[in-house]
Amino acid sequence: MGYNGGMEEERLAITIGKNITRLRKMANMTQLELAEKLNYSDKSVSKWEQGNGTPDINVLMQLSELFGVSLDDLVKEHRENKVLPKTTRKLRRLIIICCSVGLCWLIAVVCFVLIRILAPELDWTWLSFVYAVPVSAVVVLVFACVWRYKLVRIFSVSTLIWTALACCYLTAYAFGQDIWLIFLIGIPLQVLALFFFVWWKKVRFFKS
Repeated sequence: MGYNGGMEEERLAITIGKNITRLRKMANMTQLELAEKLNYSDKSVSKWEQGNGTPDINVLMQLSELFGVSLDDLVKEHRENKVLPKTTRKLRRLIIICCSVGLCWLIAVVCFVLIRILAPELDWTWLSFVYAVPVSAVVVLVFACVWRYKLVRIFSVSTLIWTALACCYLTAYAFGQDIWLIFLIGIPLQVLALFFFVWWKKVRFFKS
């Protein structure tokens, strides 16, 4: 009975260790980064992943919240424990972003064609392509936030700010109004955006 119990505990430790390894790599984290978030040493994380011990229930709950999974996902065996290589994951994400941005431009083309067919007298149909730029920036920003691409977030926010202002300016210009002063709004917005990312990084640093 004791032998079977020991075997079950060892099997459970190995299963939990594999799941922690899989989830950590999926989150693009090192053992040291995970250990810092749990307030443990990287040696403890290494021991868990090797199946030489199991974290207590409080740590398991922390792990489930950190990785966004249930406790069952941590303690049950999974048929597929393989993690895609980092380059493969990046390539897939790049394809997803490109397809999403391409969809925005497809919608812009459809709008342009429909307006030209239904109302050929209108001269501002080209604005549909202008509007596609900030919309594309929003799409890229969403994915950058989900996948934690800091530089891409900064770039997409900056693109969104200036292209949104450009849309306002060009729209007004198409109707005979010159509102170039609107670009002055972009200066404080750009400063605030950069300040936010720097401030947020420092907050996360001190929080961890």
